[in-house]
Amino acid sequence: MKELYVKHIAEKLAVKEWQVENCAELFADGCTIPFISRYRKERTGGLDDEQVSSIRRWIDVFEEMEKRKASILKTIEEAGALTDDLRSKIEGTVDSRELEDLYMPYRPKRKTRASVALGKGLGPLADAFWDNKSRDAKGEAARYVKGEVASVDDALAGARDIMAERFSETAAFRETLREIFRQRRICSKVTKSGRESEEGAKYRSYFEFGMPVKKIPAHNLLAMLRAADEGFLSVGIDADLDKCASKIFYDFCHTEVGGRNRGYPPESVQAEIKEALEDSLKRLLGPSIENEILKEAKEKADVESVAVFAENLRQLLLSPPVGRKRVMAIDPGFRTGCKVVCLDAQGQLLHYETIFPHPPVSKKVPSITAIGEMVEKYGVEVIAVGSGTAGRETVDFLRKCYLPANVRIFSVSEDGASVYSASEVGREEFPDQDVTVRGAVSIGRRLMDPLAELVKIDPKSLGVGQYQHDVDQKLLKEALDNTVMLCVNSVGVNLNTASPYLLQYVSGIGPALASAIIAWRNENGAFTSRKDLLKVPRLGAKAFEQCAGFLRIDGGSNPLDASAVHPESYHIVEKMASDLGVTTNELVGNAGLCSKIVPEKYVEKTGAGLPTLSDIISELAKPGRDPREAAEEFEFASDIREIDDLKTGMELPGIVTNITDFGAFVDIGLHENGLIHVSNMKQFAQGKVIPSKVLKLHQKVVVQVVSVDAERSRIGLRLVSKK
Repeated sequence: MKELYVKHIAEKLAVKEWQVENCAELFADGCTIPFISRYRKERTGGLDDEQVSSIRRWIDVFEEMEKRKASILKTIEEAGALTDDLRSKIEGTVDSRELEDLYMPYRPKRKTRASVALGKGLGPLADAFWDNKSRDAKGEAARYVKGEVASVDDALAGARDIMAERFSETAAFRETLREIFRQRRICSKVTKSGRESEEGAKYRSYFEFGMPVKKIPAHNLLAMLRAADEGFLSVGIDADLDKCASKIFYDFCHTEVGGRNRGYPPESVQAEIKEALEDSLKRLLGPSIENEILKEAKEKADVESVAVFAENLRQLLLSPPVGRKRVMAIDPGFRTGCKVVCLDAQGQLLHYETIFPHPPVSKKVPSITAIGEMVEKYGVEVIAVGSGTAGRETVDFLRKCYLPANVRIFSVSEDGASVYSASEVGREEFPDQDVTVRGAVSIGRRLMDPLAELVKIDPKSLGVGQYQHDVDQKLLKEALDNTVMLCVNSVGVNLNTASPYLLQYVSGIGPALASAIIAWRNENGAFTSRKDLLKVPRLGAKAFEQCAGFLRIDGGSNPLDASAVHPESYHIVEKMASDLGVTTNELVGNAGLCSKIVPEKYVEKTGAGLPTLSDIISELAKPGRDPREAAEEFEFASDIREIDDLKTGMELPGIVTNITDFGAFVDIGLHENGLIHVSNMKQFAQGKVIPSKVLKLHQKVVVQVVSVDAERSRIGLRLVSKK
């Protein structure tokens, strides 16, 4: 990677240049983000996965920029306009806007007013005005009245068209206008359609709205732009074009031309230049820069919104699992009944049926009997209840079923369960069951292991995003795929029980190798050693290097195969065990023995660095430790059933269901979620409130009711405490 790119990335991310260079080399060698951040800490100086991901994104940006530069240089060279100075500027930029500004005057153009004027031979007239080499505009123009130029006015109009286009293509003037626009406000006004349409009424907050470009929150901008796309608002930047013209004209007159300052042209020429500039600002330069700044603001909003979505997804995927338990899962409903499934400890479907404990059918006694019989017959240890329609009523019903004391009840988010039910994955796993059974199974399995089940569902269907359909979809997909990959690898995957949908996110594997691993497992039985992976067709040494440390084999031939210690470091563990006078088996999981290991002692002996050695010792003390917390039960306030039951000042338990940049939504046991606005969580933050830093998805909280709007089903909350 070129030095100028390395330097820019290092400055942008506040890391060292050698860290960027080493990451670039590792990526070029086929290494993944999880592998680099976990097993190559000496090479990266201990960069975490977020920092390594950021370096990866910038490397991609500059790789694309290099391709763009090559294309631009070729085009300009073929046109015979490439100078050494221009080549140097193009090759030396790290800013995509600057690159396009440099290219703009040479870009092949469709027919424009300026190109028509140039075709009439009016280029030299525009040059004379532009370079301040004419003392009399009309007198100069008279020399060009011939052929297609019918009059002095025609000549002047053509020259103005050429100069207007030059203003719009001059990099310095474009940057000046950008800086002016960035200091202004993004404003929205209602259109006739928005004012008269019922659908447009939902944007009434933006009918007359404005906020500085640099300060506008992502959710405000995305809402405005969506409304503009739908025709309900007009959105623009409130720049004063007269002041813009004055500033650019001043800069124009003080620009060096031919080794001297251009200076102020005579009044007659000034008038032509100013008119050309005003035309450019209204027709070319102004609209172009306004679109650029709006796009720039949109890109910033996209990045912020995608970051919120990715963080929410990370928290959701790393939700506490109950582990391998025998589960009863219920997809609740009123009229259509509650779909009940029973799963074994591996998540396999054992039984399903439908009960009707709620109105309008209200078969409570048969339902209680059915629940009791299923709990006993299938040894149910935990019950998962979908949190949607009839969810709370079903939990209340279950608490009256006289269940064994050891059976715990959990409310589980069912967002995305219906998507899974109708998906190719759902049909493949349960070809003989209908969508209702598949949905209930998904609810049960996500209680057992949220990560293993949720990877089967498109993250955009999980209900944890913010304006997810309005942001850049490529950026969103990359961020979410990266988040899933990092979560899967941070937890680790059991090689002998994992589905192909989970395996494909393991470092170095992907869909094709995941299928190959499953096929080998089905044909040959369980893996007994990580080394067996090398027997899988098309899984070579590089893929093994990347994936082995993240795959776990419980009860295998080598106890280290159940840990996060990479096979490349097994010899280090063997040396540590030998020095302690014990076997590897005796060392693994023995925290007392591990505390006696002095990592510095093994730097020279093994060639490994202290970060790697420290990680090895920590892992040996608690091998294969799941970083996720344990699942806990939760109960809503028993006396709150409808929005009309709420009174301001009430304090209630709740669960965080979604986090945005303007606040957090909380389920307090009603059909409507309440909102804790950022202003109502200030006491839990120092300085600027960032909701995702204050709260976590599915976190248990206590909130106070601050406002109730029953007509619009809106509940305002204040954060009182959190667990």
